[in-house]
Amino acid sequence: MHTENILGQSPELETVLRAAQLVSKADCPVLILGESGTGKEELARMLHRLSPRSGGPFIAVNCGALPSELAESELFGHRRGAFTGAERDHPGFVGAAEGGTLFLDEIGDLPLSLQPKLLRFLERSERQPLGDPCARKADVRVLTATHRDLHAASDQGYFRRDLFYRLHVVPLELPPLRLRGNDVLLLAEHFLAELAQRHGAVAPRLDRSARRALLAHPWPGNVRELRHLCERLVLLLPGQVLGAENLGLRHASGADPRSPAEPGNLVELPAEGLELEALEHDLLRQAMQRTRGCKARAARLLGLSRNTLLYRLKKHAIED
Repeated sequence: MHTENILGQSPELETVLRAAQLVSKADCPVLILGESGTGKEELARMLHRLSPRSGGPFIAVNCGALPSELAESELFGHRRGAFTGAERDHPGFVGAAEGGTLFLDEIGDLPLSLQPKLLRFLERSERQPLGDPCARKADVRVLTATHRDLHAASDQGYFRRDLFYRLHVVPLELPPLRLRGNDVLLLAEHFLAELAQRHGAVAPRLDRSARRALLAHPWPGNVRELRHLCERLVLLLPGQVLGAENLGLRHASGADPRSPAEPGNLVELPAEGLELEALEHDLLRQAMQRTRGCKARAARLLGLSRNTLLYRLKKHAIED
């Protein structure tokens, strides 16, 4: 499936994209979850493009980059003379997004002092610029994203619980690249061709060992890391046939990073082999039993996203 800037064919990704297409028409908050580099802003832009607000502005804000002393003014605006240096009215990001979509990236980094004001804005659709005695109506859809566990942050007092519940109306969790199978190769070919065209170069080609190395790499930086690698290859090795040794990845030889020759295997493969499908079914069943059917906890036990767990439970016909 190729939707805007999100490319992939894995069931884990397609589940998220189908859900996003369903909620794009609804004017409700969406919380986009996922590790850094998984494409959370791209998914937010897709939601905006498919929504009735597509003709309006899309304003993206990195909450972690808001200066604490100016965060309220930057977000909600200010009136002239509200503070030293406020020489003219300023609409803020909320005002700039009027009639469109406001995307608050890294919402977990929003200063705690500003969280009650954001909650009030979400509940009343009103913004009150600094220095303005009256609140103003705001016609803005809010999308948020984070790589943090906001539920844990609320338990620890770093994030307001009532704001978390207000944002968590529709959660969409993007799977990490390491769980998307052959999407890694699909994306690599796409990025090599796209970036070669941008830089006026001939795209390098990947041999079998390079493909194995890409599939074996854990991709801690996800899609962003893969794109940066492809740009480096286009610039330094244009037109060449690349092997694993050209990629500069850990385990670049293409060998299995957990081969029996190395210590630290998670599972020792029996000499007679095993039924992988049966093993997966048994582990899923054990996780659901141990967590008494709590899918969020079962997903954490197995190191999966919730959407990936749901897909695999359905695949193995395991009931709650």
